[in-house]
Amino acid sequence: MNITPQALIFDLNGTMIDDMHFHAKAWFQILNNDLGAALTWDEVKVQMYGKNSEVLDRIFGKGKFTVEQVQKLSVEKERRYQQEYFPHLQLIAGLANFLENARQANIKMAIGSAAIPFNIDFVLDNLNIRHYFEAIVSADDVTDSKPDPETFLKAAQLLGVEPANCVVFEDAPKGVEAAQNAGMASVVLTTAHTQEEFSQYFNILRFVQDYNNPFIAELLPVRV
Repeated sequence: MNITPQALIFDLNGTMIDDMHFHAKAWFQILNNDLGAALTWDEVKVQMYGKNSEVLDRIFGKGKFTVEQVQKLSVEKERRYQQEYFPHLQLIAGLANFLENARQANIKMAIGSAAIPFNIDFVLDNLNIRHYFEAIVSADDVTDSKPDPETFLKAAQLLGVEPANCVVFEDAPKGVEAAQNAGMASVVLTTAHTQEEFSQYFNILRFVQDYNNPFIAELLPVRV
């Protein structure tokens, strides 16, 4: 498996920022307090993948809400998430240096996330890192969410790099599955899931807690 990639594709939530607890908290409030779903914390956590509309469909059944209702619930969920998380907003340790080193090594980079643009903009602009990314693929840019490979394949296409020459950074099993379906290797951030939850996948290069792991530097060309 190629470990000197031409492009790096980053999931966002839980991968670049350690914020999944705040997403879970916002969903927990919306689903239980606002919508009466009566779910446990663990039941909410396991549903947190894909587009917001897909989360609602999985829990309540397709067609339960109108398009307008889904949009309103989605915006309210993200508003609560951003308000709660903003005081804690920061990149995962070591990522700032890695992004700069990758840029200097002329490695192309993209965001491939199931987040809506509202949330992607919240992170990129408040942390002033938008300039590192040549392409951004959000929930609004795809028909099928992860584990479908569309998100990552579109990112690779926008970068002009073959899938086999991309490495994906992910934190969730469905994201790793999407990368595998796209023919891409993955590095897994263990911010939200244990290694055991990824046992069925064969495209994982390494599990890391953060970007200070020595393996991360090995992904970039050696400077001479």
